[in-house]
Amino acid sequence: MNKSEIGKLSIFAITWPIFVEFALQMLMRTTGTLMLSRVSDDAVASVGVANQIIMFAILTFNFIAVGSAVVISQYLGAKKSTEEINSVVGSSLGINVVSGIIMSLGVVMFSGTLLNVFGLQPELFTMAQEFLYIVGGALILQALITVTVAIIQSHGQTRYTMAVTLGMNVVNIACIYLFVFGPFGIPKLGVLGVALSTVISQLLALIAHLYVLRRIVGVRIGIGHLTKWKLEHVAKVLRIGVPSSMVNISYNASQFVTTAFVSSLGAQMLTTKIYTQNIIFIVMIIGIAMGRGLQIVVGHLIGAGQIEEAYKQTFSTLKASLVISLAGVALICLFRVPLLDLFTDSSDIIRMGSALLLLGFLLEPGRNFNILFERALQAAGDARFPMISALLVMWLFSVPLTYYLGIHLGFGLVGIWAAFILDEWVRGAVLYVRWKSRVWEKKALVKQQEEAVSG
Repeated sequence: MNKSEIGKLSIFAITWPIFVEFALQMLMRTTGTLMLSRVSDDAVASVGVANQIIMFAILTFNFIAVGSAVVISQYLGAKKSTEEINSVVGSSLGINVVSGIIMSLGVVMFSGTLLNVFGLQPELFTMAQEFLYIVGGALILQALITVTVAIIQSHGQTRYTMAVTLGMNVVNIACIYLFVFGPFGIPKLGVLGVALSTVISQLLALIAHLYVLRRIVGVRIGIGHLTKWKLEHVAKVLRIGVPSSMVNISYNASQFVTTAFVSSLGAQMLTTKIYTQNIIFIVMIIGIAMGRGLQIVVGHLIGAGQIEEAYKQTFSTLKASLVISLAGVALICLFRVPLLDLFTDSSDIIRMGSALLLLGFLLEPGRNFNILFERALQAAGDARFPMISALLVMWLFSVPLTYYLGIHLGFGLVGIWAAFILDEWVRGAVLYVRWKSRVWEKKALVKQQEEAVSG
């Protein structure tokens, strides 16, 4: 891939569809929450807790999705053969089929045990378990969607995944309306209706993504690609995917523990956390989208041997992401009360949620540092360092601090948010130092392959 070809993969061209896609996903989640809030705050809390478990399960699928995206990006940058890239794709899809089946069975079989961690009231427990039976039982759909989207985006075709997500949202919102509000004599199913809507929209989205993969991206795989996994490719995918996903799994595990802390403060505090995170998520996805776009471009640049360009691109992307994120926080804070009022009439929830949203001015810049340098290091093949640093900071510093400030000292959600802020900034600073050290330059996957062949 020459310089002009890499130039076509601009951060803006790659990132804006990813941002819209994430925003649409947020819209789907927020719409469900908003509609459920018309049923009861208990319904919102139960689905929020159940989704903590679903999201934790989904993160296991990223072992393959993230790894395959980085490997494919570097292979495309190095102009590897179509057959070799198809082999990576087939192995990734095959592995996630197996993972999806295992996770679907696990969540359904152990739903009660998992929910007991949160100490939910009987009514909330029943609704949350009902949700897990449906959405958890269909996790294989999400397993295939996760890896398919990563593969399509690594080819630079982010607009197509955005378009599919738009369609998925339309279907999901329409189904939620039908099943929750029950027009035309349709039974009102409440939490069950939200679960069914999720599965229906995911099934249709998977079909569309597979079509894009074959017809637009041009990846054609057969049964042999899906069942005969090439050890060399699987090893490279896992080398990036396992440590990269461990960061996300560890983060969500810490959020799992934190949600249990918040649950101990009462249903109102749990509901406040869920409403606030639904609102601030629109700002969070700015950094997430910029990080994903940066990972694709850096992967291509590293594969093409343009190390210096990859180094500079990371810092220029960080500057842009910080400016946009802070502007987003300012806009949300300006309308924080009307936004919270969409979800609840409780003055206590609105007051506390408003305070938490204002803390976004401190939280989101740290999150940007953390996400962008983590993604850049992963794209360069240096995935173990972000994993090790994240595990150490989260479990030796952040989680204990969350309990100490929020529960032991009695600062509640404000104390818990303060711990969130410190966690993002400490991890971001560590990864910044790593990127500046340029140790990652020796970790390129394509370079290692070439050395093995020449040896």
